[in-house]
Amino acid sequence: MPHRNIRRFLKHGMMPQLSVFEAVARHGNYTKAGEELFMAQPTVSVQMKKLTETVGTPLVEQIGKRIYLTEAGKMLYAVCQEVFGTLHTLDDKLNQLGGLSVGRLQLAVSTTARHFAPRMLGDFAKHHPDIQLSLQIHNRQTLLERMADNLDDLYIFDIPPSPEEQAVVTQRILPNPMVALAPPDHPLAGRKQIPFEEFATLPFLMRESGSGTRMVAEELFAKHGLQAEVRMELGSNEAIREAIASGLGVSILSRYTLGQEAPAEKLAMLDVVGLPVEHHWVFAYPIGKQLPAIAENFMSFTRRESKEIALNYLTKTRVQ
Repeated sequence: MPHRNIRRFLKHGMMPQLSVFEAVARHGNYTKAGEELFMAQPTVSVQMKKLTETVGTPLVEQIGKRIYLTEAGKMLYAVCQEVFGTLHTLDDKLNQLGGLSVGRLQLAVSTTARHFAPRMLGDFAKHHPDIQLSLQIHNRQTLLERMADNLDDLYIFDIPPSPEEQAVVTQRILPNPMVALAPPDHPLAGRKQIPFEEFATLPFLMRESGSGTRMVAEELFAKHGLQAEVRMELGSNEAIREAIASGLGVSILSRYTLGQEAPAEKLAMLDVVGLPVEHHWVFAYPIGKQLPAIAENFMSFTRRESKEIALNYLTKTRVQ
């Protein structure tokens, strides 16, 4: 146990004893201290006796009808002022935290939400300028690991954890459509109702293992009893997007990974049967986790504001 030399001060009942001592020291009288604390005078005496035994030296002395502090009592009284002042400060901070005026929100999100999540945090910060915000962006497997280690307040997944992976509470935010993308000069660009079997023969650009985007693609190919013709694995949606634009292959990505900086002349959305796949971004946190008030408020804010932000976002990111 750390700080073994102060173990005696950590006994049960120490704080009530200090409260009694502080009142006695301030009033110089057991009776007045008892009246303030709604205690009988004998109870005050008992508490003072126990505290004296804990400290190991007399704290007060009585001269006539007046109680005076000994040198040890004066030292303890000064410490009481510090301790109670610190607790008062803590209480103020906790009240502020509950009122969302100060504090910290640590959010971790999937890579597909890297364009959406900062927008939501930015808008949230305008309403709560004194809150410190932290944003972590990782693939799905890393999010699961961070959640298992309880490193963040809240998580956003494109594919939420399964019960086998981790028991979590989830709340939907908004749709996250997964679409087929190709370079604009691709032979299939502009065609309607492309059979998935034909799409599956094209060189495919795949995300790395542990990515939620990869899971969606693999599940879709498996659903059709097919395997993707993987030409290249890349570690980010942005890298895949640039590889598509360079003519290296096709892929299946979140509609939002296009980014507002992706012009229509670089990418084409293919009309493949079975696509887009409608997934949803979700908030997730472990069952039993006590969410800070800030995290609860951010979830409510996001559910309320995300649809309008998403609509504006998609309007500005049209592709062919």
